[in-house]
Amino acid sequence: MSAVVVDTAARRGGVRALWAGNPGAVVQRGFLAARSSSWAVVLSGFFEPVFYLLSMGLGLGALIGTVQTSQGIDVDYKAFIAPALLAVSAMNGAIYDSTWNVFFKLNYGKLYEGMLATSLGPLDVALGEILYALLRGLLYATGFMIVMQVLGLNLAWTAILAIPAVLLIAFGFASLGMAITSYMKTFQHMDWINFVLLPMFLFSATFYPITVYPDWVQSIVMALPLWHGVELIRGLTLGILSVDMLWHVLYYVVMIAVGLVFTTKRLRALFLD
Repeated sequence: MSAVVVDTAARRGGVRALWAGNPGAVVQRGFLAARSSSWAVVLSGFFEPVFYLLSMGLGLGALIGTVQTSQGIDVDYKAFIAPALLAVSAMNGAIYDSTWNVFFKLNYGKLYEGMLATSLGPLDVALGEILYALLRGLLYATGFMIVMQVLGLNLAWTAILAIPAVLLIAFGFASLGMAITSYMKTFQHMDWINFVLLPMFLFSATFYPITVYPDWVQSIVMALPLWHGVELIRGLTLGILSVDMLWHVLYYVVMIAVGLVFTTKRLRALFLD
């Protein structure tokens, strides 16, 4: 088999330095590696929000009854927290692959250095890894969506639109997660990811309306990405549609763009410049 020779001089500038048009090769490599992984580890991220739904929604929900959404509509507590946990499920799946897996490949496996020694550009690697993380987020969210349907928690036909919305959420978290991870050097730095995710999970109107907070706390929560995902999914599954949903979509579009730009620049600075 003949070796592939990469013209490094041609990779120093222009589009070819960033993009070879083959992120699918990175995704394919991820699937091949996943075949030797434990599926119990993969599925663990799916069961966490399911357990929260069963314990909080069915258990605590029997005591609470109904709660009021941010639009002023009373809904059953189970139906209130289920879409929020769906958004969390998408976030968990995307974050796992775009942070811990990327950190190992970047700092210990040295896989990206090898990939960028081929015809692949940093944008190919970034998009490939993000798309692979997105697929895990979609897997988690689709399974959770089925659980919601079985429990009768999808209260409107617009709930079907939650699937593409979940893809958007997973894409946003995966792209930003990989960008942040590319700057981390030790496992101790990775602890900051959990430090950020846990309070975001607890306070992003996941288990109770955002109106319970003082105004200044509400402003902080509404700046967090998970809150936008929760509000978007909740509106779709409950059939509460509004123009404000476009702002949630725009938030994730910007999040994706920022993540891709920073990841691409960082990979190029680390391995090509």
